[in-house]
Amino acid sequence: MRRGLHLTLLKTMRKKLEFWLVLAVARILGRLPRGLARWFSGVLAWNVYRLHGRLRRVGERNLELAFPKLSCKAHDLILRGVFRHLGWQLVEFCRMTRYTAENTRGWMRTEGLDHYLAAQARGKGVLIVTGHLGAWELSSFYHSLMGHPMGMVIRRLDNRWLDEYVNGIRCLHGNRVLSKDDFGRGLLTAMRQGETVGILMDTNMTPPQGEFVEFFGQQACTGTGLAHIALKTGAAVLPGFMLWEKAERRYVLHFGPELVFARTGDAQADIVAATQQCTSAIEAWIRRYPDQWLWIHRRWKTRPAGGPGLY
Repeated sequence: MRRGLHLTLLKTMRKKLEFWLVLAVARILGRLPRGLARWFSGVLAWNVYRLHGRLRRVGERNLELAFPKLSCKAHDLILRGVFRHLGWQLVEFCRMTRYTAENTRGWMRTEGLDHYLAAQARGKGVLIVTGHLGAWELSSFYHSLMGHPMGMVIRRLDNRWLDEYVNGIRCLHGNRVLSKDDFGRGLLTAMRQGETVGILMDTNMTPPQGEFVEFFGQQACTGTGLAHIALKTGAAVLPGFMLWEKAERRYVLHFGPELVFARTGDAQADIVAATQQCTSAIEAWIRRYPDQWLWIHRRWKTRPAGGPGLY
């Protein structure tokens, strides 16, 4: 009994220490000039890249699968970019409490907003197909900052203090979070109320939550929840990504044209086909910005029955 209580206290202390450490780093990065904060995060990202061999090996393997014709040097350059952009996103997240529509005007903008507004005007809800590409934390935040709050499907953090802190920032301008634990019901309710919800569709899943579709020429187990809800409710579906545009030196929130799903009468086949459309759309955006996608995630971990492991 005492041992159990002791372990519980130690676990609580560790989580509180994690929270205070994150809060301290966030406040420091949030108050530094952006250039200096980016330099600091760049140094941190470089060290993680060099020292975290497992993440680097996963990234290298993923790039071998996705871009087999590129050289090892090209793969390395892409991976370095991945870590750099992760560092930049950390900086932006730490500064988001200070952002307003006015002070972001010079280095953030939206492209394809007409696609979103047309989808929203239908009144059946909007599902945004997105992924771990570009500054995904900044995308929904900026959208809400410009007067278009939305829901986000998220996985709760194990540390409840960190979870409350992170979600508090995400929801400063009207956004709300939907837990994956209540994924289906939350999405159905949101669509019936004509709301907008963004869903990260680029992570590895396991059956029965996912079906295998093609992603960079490999079978990837992919969540089908968005396709199921879209076909059930008639909600509009379109891709959306916040990407760093090097030529402009600003972040641009891109909305692509609405995805139109076919209905053949075979419900399961339609869901798989719609999931493939969404996955293909994500792949197309990643191909345009390969150094901004999270290659260090084991996207092809789940294999079809009898298939060899890829990692």
